Amino acid sequence: MINIQTLNKIAAVGTDKFDKSKYAISDTCDAPDAIMVRSAKLHDMEFKDNLIAIARAGAGVNNIPVARCAEEGIVVFNTPGANSNAVKELAICALLLSSRKITEAAAWAASLKGTPDAPKTVEGGKAKFAGPEILGKTLGIIGMGAIGGKIANAAVALGMDVIGYDPYLSVNAAIALEPSVRLTADINDIYKESDYITIHMPYTPETKNTIDAEQIDMMKDGVRLINLARGELINSEAVVAAIKAGKVAKYVTDFADDIVLGEENVIVLPHLGASTGESEDNCAVMAADELMDYIERGTIKNSVNFPNAELTKTGDHLVCVLHKNAPAIISQVTSAVSATGANIENLVNKSNKEWAYTILDVNGELDAAPIADIDGVVRVRVL
Repeated sequence: MINIQTLNKIAAVGTDKFDKSKYAISDTCDAPDAIMVRSAKLHDMEFKDNLIAIARAGAGVNNIPVARCAEEGIVVFNTPGANSNAVKELAICALLLSSRKITEAAAWAASLKGTPDAPKTVEGGKAKFAGPEILGKTLGIIGMGAIGGKIANAAVALGMDVIGYDPYLSVNAAIALEPSVRLTADINDIYKESDYITIHMPYTPETKNTIDAEQIDMMKDGVRLINLARGELINSEAVVAAIKAGKVAKYVTDFADDIVLGEENVIVLPHLGASTGESEDNCAVMAADELMDYIERGTIKNSVNFPNAELTKTGDHLVCVLHKNAPAIISQVTSAVSATGANIENLVNKSNKEWAYTILDVNGELDAAPIADIDGVVRVRVL
């Protein structure tokens, strides 16, 4: 029996995908073979030797010790795109919230309860909540992946001019964009030309404070900023200072910190980006599929620490080897297989900067121990 531990509430539509004759799903498990998680923090968690995979039902993996997992031969998956429509809809909402002073107007109207002539007061005071339309304005999007691309197309449909920046834009993502979306290779074009800017990129040490005081200085006066990706991507202190100076008209963020909370012209949402039933279902299903593909077939897709790879099993064994991306390891692996008298029918090797994944389709008797003993190999599985 393969034990799957859920560290948060995972939508049943996802956990129900597991064949209960093969898998046991529980939130209390001393030695899980795999983990499904949403927001629970795993950095201080000690992993048992039998743990082979962690699936994050969502895009961000800041709550998972990704590098340590690689060293321990644990494949970490996420679910990119599963919550993209939910975030897209919130981003469109944020565009309107940043323009029309909707939250302030609603709060003011509610404060009039019990006062005489409230309808007349409302009519007389509505002018102070006026704001611009988004029609004809320029939206700059930093990050044109699954979320950014959907926002771009939706904004075009709403009559906006859209300019996007993404140095890692895939061919498929580019093809899916509306023809009028303009792509730029210079992120500074986003800062200089946009009336609205929304950011949709992963948080890493390199992307921290992508928008800071220097970038804000390049922007148009009265620019409106939206951050539904990660709080660390935009320097809160720089934005608040720019709002007080009149440079930034509005900031909508899905990430609360003490710097932005309660500030005028800042709308702070409680991390609502993926908070829809549909999004949670999509993430759970995708995470379950990723785990089953890896556990049963050795297929890696959407891993954040090992490269994607798959190979169809036609022989007696599928040998799955996680290892350092270093010289001579593949030749040592193939030699170790051949030394047992087995024959390699097919082989796939994929690598990223530091780590690699090799899958061998093998016929004949096999001893995996010599492969596991190779310096740089962190895990061997035989299926």
